[in-house]
Amino acid sequence: MKVLFISPPYHAGVVEVAGRWVPLYFVYLAGALRAAGHEPVIYDAMTKFVEYDEIEASIRKQKPDMVCTTAITCTSPDAIKVMELAKQIDPGIITACGGVHASFMYEEMFSLTRAMDYVVIGEGEETLAELVASLEAGDEPENIAGLAYRKDGKTVVTEKRPFCENLNNMPTAFDLLDWEDYTYFIVPGSRLGAIATSRGCDKDCTFCSQQKFWEQTWRARSPEDLVREVEEQHTRYGVDIILFTDEYPTPDAKRWEAFLDLLIEKALPVQFLMETRVEDIIRDKEILWKYRKAGIIHIYVGIESTEDSDLETLKKGISSEQAKLALTLMKEAGIITETSMILGFPDDTKESIEQTIKLIKEYDPDFAHFLAIAPWPYSDLYKELEPYIVERDYKKYNLIDPIVKPRNMTLEDIDIQIINGYRDFYMNKFMQMEESDDEFRKEYLMRAMKRMMSDSFIKKKLGMLKEMPEEMKKIINSGSDSD
Repeated sequence: MKVLFISPPYHAGVVEVAGRWVPLYFVYLAGALRAAGHEPVIYDAMTKFVEYDEIEASIRKQKPDMVCTTAITCTSPDAIKVMELAKQIDPGIITACGGVHASFMYEEMFSLTRAMDYVVIGEGEETLAELVASLEAGDEPENIAGLAYRKDGKTVVTEKRPFCENLNNMPTAFDLLDWEDYTYFIVPGSRLGAIATSRGCDKDCTFCSQQKFWEQTWRARSPEDLVREVEEQHTRYGVDIILFTDEYPTPDAKRWEAFLDLLIEKALPVQFLMETRVEDIIRDKEILWKYRKAGIIHIYVGIESTEDSDLETLKKGISSEQAKLALTLMKEAGIITETSMILGFPDDTKESIEQTIKLIKEYDPDFAHFLAIAPWPYSDLYKELEPYIVERDYKKYNLIDPIVKPRNMTLEDIDIQIINGYRDFYMNKFMQMEESDDEFRKEYLMRAMKRMMSDSFIKKKLGMLKEMPEEMKKIINSGSDSD
């Protein structure tokens, strides 16, 4: 069968301002299908910034037997539109959706459209390959684990699919990507790849989708398998920057250090972006030099709040002092630091948010994001915040548009505080960088700040102000046009 993977053409302007990111989930799913003898095609509509007429043209050109898409909460309306478009073109095209939102909210999605034939629940490689084989053979899918589908007007959910036991040497289809699409804007001329070093998270943050999706389990690939893939992406596809896509790659300290040692030994001209947890940075304080020598240039750690009471509510498992220490340790190791603050809790006020903005400036990460809390409809936090949720449009569940109304604030108040956070933090950061002698950090941050202020959701929010601050104009106009 010919299976066309299409990413939903959704844009919010958070991560897109920094780069164009590989849809790694499609690479693995397509690899599994090809290994089973089928013909996968990847059309990354999100990265290509195309509209639905161009997606329609791609479907008509490819003439697929099946169209597959994926959904997180904010992309789910567009995922539905992709499947509806496929059915309009040819009612015989089979459609399927996977991803975190679809895995939990399939009943709701089935109620919203008749164009979705199947939902692949959870980890998809084995489930999708078995489904396609079943469809090709004309068999009923009730014995395939990890599926939801409609039959006789009712939703059928098959037995749970166990997670893959071995993540090493899994088939991939990187060759199906249009590699010229993928770049990290902060490093001009770069080619951006992606690797998942592990799957899952064993923590219990109440707002997070990953610990729910992976059922608080964690599985990892071997250091040797990871280095093999780094080398392959570099030599075969010209990749010189790689994003580690997993939320938590570092819980196994011995494995992680072995991976760093192999990267140092290989000495490939590749740099890395990653995310991890505060407590692991503190644990690794004596080997952070290995992070940097191995090529890790940028690390995001989720702090979410400067208030210990909020950290307890979110079950972050860290203190504000630990968060501050981790940022300091990374900066001393020459690593770019990034974090985020979540705003808009029911008890938030203008004064409490101003205090958060003041404190995060004292923490002094290189990048700080000020995000509107978005409780996913399947998260532990959702029931607690449901009385305060005033926005039901899933397209706004993107951490940018406020959807939760605090007791003593309006949604517009939250928007204004998000603007104030970005304005105050980056005006201060810009002045720091103008005086900095660290050329790598200075150039990196200046490029990033210019893109953030001139080509992202921040610019749209700044439009709420009557007059853009002169300091913001200075950031936008800094550097050369080639930046």
